[in-house]
Order: sequence, then structure tokens, then C-alpha cells
Amino acid sequence: MSGSFQRTTRYDYDLITIGAGSGGVRASRLAGGYGAKVAVVEEKAPGGTCVLRGCVPKKLLVYGAHFAEEMEDARGYGWTIGEASFDWGALIAAKNTELKRLEGVYERILRGSGVDILQGRGVVVDPHTVQVGDKTYTAERILIAVGGWPSLPAVPGHEHVITSNEALDLPELPASIAIVGGGFIALEFAGIFNALGSDVTVIIRGDEVLRGFDQDVRSHLAHEMERKGIRIRRETRVQSIEPTADGQYSVLLSTDEELVVAKVMYATGRAPNTRGLGLEAAGVELDPKSGAIKVDEWSRTSVPSIWAVGDVTDRVNLTPVALNEGRCFAETEFNNNPLTMTHANVPAAVFTQPPVGTVGLTEEQARARGPVDIYLSRFRPMKYTLSGREEKTLMKLIVDRETQVVLGAHMVGVDAPEILQGFGVAVRAGLTKQQFDACVGIHPTAAEEFVTMRDKLPDPSPECSE
Repeated sequence: MSGSFQRTTRYDYDLITIGAGSGGVRASRLAGGYGAKVAVVEEKAPGGTCVLRGCVPKKLLVYGAHFAEEMEDARGYGWTIGEASFDWGALIAAKNTELKRLEGVYERILRGSGVDILQGRGVVVDPHTVQVGDKTYTAERILIAVGGWPSLPAVPGHEHVITSNEALDLPELPASIAIVGGGFIALEFAGIFNALGSDVTVIIRGDEVLRGFDQDVRSHLAHEMERKGIRIRRETRVQSIEPTADGQYSVLLSTDEELVVAKVMYATGRAPNTRGLGLEAAGVELDPKSGAIKVDEWSRTSVPSIWAVGDVTDRVNLTPVALNEGRCFAETEFNNNPLTMTHANVPAAVFTQPPVGTVGLTEEQARARGPVDIYLSRFRPMKYTLSGREEKTLMKLIVDRETQVVLGAHMVGVDAPEILQGFGVAVRAGLTKQQFDACVGIHPTAAEEFVTMRDKLPDPSPECSE
């Protein structure tokens, strides 16, 4: 990387980044590589939510949980497996070892780009000053990349619950757990605990899980989760949580029923981690409801010298989005290469069991724009024909009726995240259904179904039928 940036600043640093998560590290190391003098302020350890408390540790637990079904399925393929046992403590220890390694990798990446790491909590004093402990540092530019933090509602007894943070480091696998929330974090942990042997109940306020996802995806995933033994209590709220005499917890529901479980986990959303950063006093405008930092397309806040990227802006809260926002900031400000990021057609995955992959519009969103053609397929994966597992895969394409451009692709089933990454490129490129059809499928795979679907579903709206 060339050092193209020429320092002319009269400040301590050209850039101070608060937060060493994915977006902050990407922006800082690129800026440092382009010749800027950069410091990153981090209260805990380099890596942020994704590496230390989110995507990475959670995916490692998902991998560990998958072996339960893999060993069951092996019998259908002629394997005889002796008595197997699972050690939760061993999995957590192995996970922590990997996280420690990654923490070191992130620190080396920053230092290798000439970035100073300032340990402590960063507070914005004014548009060009950051306080860390009892010291202050000045910078021409300040970047806020502090991410989000689990939010808890004010339910009586909420002090007894855990969040995803604590779930990753429980000293032992709970025999039973109630998980409040129907989003991707709640459902991913429900799958992990269920596969490893916990009795799992998911409690949601709405009528179905994964609000905001395609309706067919939501109902299909819920059906498969319930088939695995996870109970989903729909249109239900928690009234209170109380400890019991035997060390468990009594959860009183809005239906007047009582659940007694070993653990209660809340996964009802994450809030931008802006409290106590001094942003409002420095003139940075926040969303009054969520606390998110308001930014423009260049990630610039209401203060010209302060930018923000990642979950703290509450745009699209995904690690790769934060990485791209951080890159665009660094390229624009330190490499004379103005870049902005479009937040449309961002592929996403939910590592449930079975997993979800999705890109583009849902059917509901697409129909609000105009007439569409819907292609949908449900089938039993070839892998399960010998194992006897009844799990079904769902694949769905949403096509603009007039232009035949594929507006959305959705999948629930084995390898869905891996498959949708490639189709994310196709949807982002604006390919048509005819171009999908012209692509030769790889056989035998589940992925080929996306290029072999030929039969449209009948239009549910009589007034729109041809």
C-alpha cells in the first residue's frame, strides 16, 4: 500500500478512531497505510463485537452443535459410531483460545500499519479532541466505530437474565433455557442450545420469527425449528422473572402460564453504543429514539470533522457492511479516491439450524413496488435421503414481471449462506431470470435449483392476474 497521504495537520493525529471493531480497524489500518498518523482507542480488546462477542464465537458454537446431527446422519451411510459425549467446557475453552489468537492478529494488523493503540474509554471532548483516561489527544478527523450493545427491556427481574455476551461463556450447558426474541441472534442460540441437548423455548411478541425477512422464509424456518423440538411461543410477552429455591428461574408469561428454566436469555435487539461518549455535547446529532449517530452517504456526522461507521449508525448492522463503510471512509479521506457504499442488495445469513441465506427484496417488499413473478421450491436435500432426516430446504426467487430482473433470492436449508453469497453477486448485478435460466446447474447440488426453477406460483391477487 502506498503512502499517498501528505500530512499537513497541526493536531496530534490525522485520525483518531474510537472503537477497534471491524469497521474501525479497517478504516484505521488503511488510513495508516496511506501515510496518515492514526490512533485507535479501545476500551477492551481489538476485534470488536464480531470477533469477540458475535459472528466468530457464535459460528464456532454453531459448528460444534452441528456434529450432533452429523453423527446421527452417519448411520444412514453405513457408519457405526460408539457412545458419544459432549463437553461444553472443552468447546468454550477451544473457542476462547481462537478468540485470543484473533485478538493478537488484529493488534498486529494495526501496529503493522503504524497505528497507535490507546487503551481505555474514549470520550469526545470537542470536534477535534478525544479524552482517554486522564489524557487528551487531538485529531483533524475523529471516527466513531463503537458498534452496538444488547438492550434489555425493563421487565421485573431483568437483572437475572443473560444476553448473547454471557451466553458465549456460560460455565456449563443449561438443561433448559427460555430465549426471549425472534431475531437472528435469538434463533441462532436456540439452534445451538437445542442441538447440544438443552430444552429450548423461544418467546416472541409477534406471530412469527425473523421479522423483516420474507414471509415464506419465516414460516419455513419456524416449522423446521419446531420439528427439531424447539418450542416457539408466539404473541407472548414476559411479565416477570423470579429466581426459584432450587436455583432456576420462574418466567411468568402474558398468557398467565409459568415456565421454570435453568437460564433466561434476552435477545430483543441491540442499541448503538453511544451513551457516555460526549457526542451530543460535541454537536453530533443522534437519533432521539435509538441513539444512533446520524450520518450522510459519506458517513459524515453533523460535525464536519467527525465520521461514524458500522452498527453505531444503525444502517445495515452487518460486519461486512462496517468493513466496507470503513474502507470507503479511508479511501475518500486519505487516498483521494472518493467512495460511498450502497446499502441495497446486501446479502445476509442467519446461522440457524437449518441456516438462512438471503439477498434483495422480500416478496412483500417487491409486491409493494409492482407486479412480480414468484418461483418457489421445497425439497428434501439429497444428503438426507439415506439418513432419513425429514428436514426440507426452501428456495425462492422474486422476479420483476415487466423487466424479468431478479429482485430477491432466499433460501432456508443446508449450505444456504454459502450458496447465497454467489447469488448475491447475480442480484447485485441486476441479472434477469432468463440469464439465471441460461446458466448450467452443477449437478447434483442444491444450488442448481436456483437456475432450474421454471414454474411460477399463481398470483395471489386476482386483480393482478393475467
